[in-house]
Amino acid sequence: MPYDSISNLPDNVRGVLPKHAQEIYQSAFNNAWEHYKDPEERRGSASREETAHRVAWSAVKEKYEKKGDEWRPINQTNK
Repeated sequence: MPYDSISNLPDNVRGVLPKHAQEIYQSAFNNAWEHYKDPEERRGSASREETAHRVAWSAVKEKYEKKGDEWRPINQTNK
């Protein structure tokens, strides 16, 4: 189900991502939840929720990169 706020995100998201990355995750998840409501739109036998989580992580990884135990904006990891 869609997330009303970042405080409702799963612990494995809230516990590791900075606030901005959590906002990206929430937005991407909610958009994917709507977009992939039809099973024919999804790959293989993935559930709607599984697909939305995959899309959300992919969106985060476009802007953030994990360095050690931290997720940092990609433009700051090259400094």
